[in-house]
Amino acid sequence: MNVIDLIVFDREKVNLDEIFLNDKNKNDLVQLLKEFSYIDELKKYNLPLNNKILLHGHSGCGKTMTAKAIATQLNRPLLILDLNSFVSSRIGETAKNISLIFEKAEREKAVLFLDEFDHLGKMRGNDDQDVGEMRRLVNALIQLIDKLSDRTLLVAATNHIKIIDTALLRRFQLKIGYEMPDKKTLDQYYKALFANFPMEFTNFELLYNISFAEAKDYCYTQIKAKIINQLEQ
Repeated sequence: MNVIDLIVFDREKVNLDEIFLNDKNKNDLVQLLKEFSYIDELKKYNLPLNNKILLHGHSGCGKTMTAKAIATQLNRPLLILDLNSFVSSRIGETAKNISLIFEKAEREKAVLFLDEFDHLGKMRGNDDQDVGEMRRLVNALIQLIDKLSDRTLLVAATNHIKIIDTALLRRFQLKIGYEMPDKKTLDQYYKALFANFPMEFTNFELLYNISFAEAKDYCYTQIKAKIINQLEQ
């Protein structure tokens, strides 16, 4: 299989206002987007753009949606690469393949989204040779990130930031954390979800202490059941 075939070209349009972010996260992202809006003016002062962002925290709390919103706001293609399925058992091939991915992102002036970024840290084995191969892969990735031009925006996502190589972490100018939503935030999210449906389909018990993704799946399942039940009657 061609390595490029492993990339998902995501064309879903997501507005930043559709994502439930705390004030700090939203301010950081707005600042990021403004930097790209004023790129020429900032370059006059030799100021670098923050084009390497690490999204970390609980699964299902908005990391992927954030990457989609960034691409939408910048009107750029979004290339999604899941490192969990991408990493080869032959690490040398992985280093070469990921280089091809970065080259494509540069040509496309894209937002490159590396999901499951922590998978690089999970590959360490028990023997010295495997650790050496892993070290070479991390070094290759660091070099690719360092050479990344401001034509490309790199977004990486992880649920396990603590296991990522510290040298890799230092390459990201912006790190945004995601936490599980509290009851008030989930109530706001439920209200937004229900806005598109008649009240008769949204009358069911709400769940809490879950992620946004879990809340969405739960609500849609309940709503579909009520619609089907009404049709059958």
